[in-house]
Amino acid sequence: MITKEISRDQILVPTFTDEEPVFPMKINKSINIEIITVPKGIDPTANQKNVAIVWNEHNILTILSTVYDHVMITEIKTEDDLKQMALRKPDMVFSGVKYFDFDDKTIWLNDYLEMHGIAYMASGRQALENESDKSKAKLIMKIANIKTADFFITSPGKHATESSIPIKFPLFIKPVTGGDSRGIDANSVVYDFKSFVAKVLDIMTTQNLPSLVETYLSGKEYSVGIFEDATNGSLTAMPIEITMKENKNGHCILDYDVKRNDVETVIAVKDVKIFKKLSKLAKDSFKALGGKSLGRIDIKMNQQGVPHFMEANLMPGLSKGYFYRSCLLNLGMGYNEMILRIAKTGLSSQSSTRQRESK
Repeated sequence: MITKEISRDQILVPTFTDEEPVFPMKINKSINIEIITVPKGIDPTANQKNVAIVWNEHNILTILSTVYDHVMITEIKTEDDLKQMALRKPDMVFSGVKYFDFDDKTIWLNDYLEMHGIAYMASGRQALENESDKSKAKLIMKIANIKTADFFITSPGKHATESSIPIKFPLFIKPVTGGDSRGIDANSVVYDFKSFVAKVLDIMTTQNLPSLVETYLSGKEYSVGIFEDATNGSLTAMPIEITMKENKNGHCILDYDVKRNDVETVIAVKDVKIFKKLSKLAKDSFKALGGKSLGRIDIKMNQQGVPHFMEANLMPGLSKGYFYRSCLLNLGMGYNEMILRIAKTGLSSQSSTRQRESK
């Protein structure tokens, strides 16, 4: 296990962001926070099954250390490392790791922390499993009467004839799990059976995954950041609109190349009626999935302008991506402030839980 600690007195340059540093008047000397990471040499971007958020932990440490006097980075290699962390009993763990695989044992980090009375950021195992399987997330929406496009799951050869396809063309096809729009490209929108077969085969070949096939929604695309107030359970929704140029097939879709090359445009949602509709759908979706603390809900309009749930991310990326930009455009919240808000929310959540248990 490797631990690194920094005190506020050691900080000369407070952040690695382009905003003004956040230096509060009073430093909280009684709070201990550990930033949990996976071992160096493991590339989380190669296989994101257990690591939801990839970040520069030293940047996070620097920002947290402007408010909390005891912040350290802990690299977990073994189950014993995890046990030692639990024995230290930090007030909060700040981590983008979903779970650890130790030999034949899988330990979900946030559930483990909950069991040991340690505060954490984001949601527990059940909610994370709900959102990571996109078909399961959509089924939950259906049960909760939240609008989402009709869908089915397939793999090469499963739907061998056009008549076996349960919903009408055009269709949108993507991998049933995974992030960053992997497996989504200009050929994801299909209008005929031949294109359907080709795209399903492509996803299995390149992603080794079944396909989620849904009715194609041709309207505008949005992402809604969510912050939970741990003291009363209220949710703040922060919608943004995502626009991009038409691809070679004449569609505006947020595919892998668009995200990788960062060529989309993100703007604030100024129409009050649309803002309210997006906010309600996002909050309802977050609750239905069992979300906690923070998250992001992706929404798309149909041709008639009706918003539909697309998918969720209950451990959203903390680089300057959609969650950060939703905070910035809706709340005027800079990157440093966002990180501190996440820490405060996690700590408040644990405090509220302890108060309820003591009654």
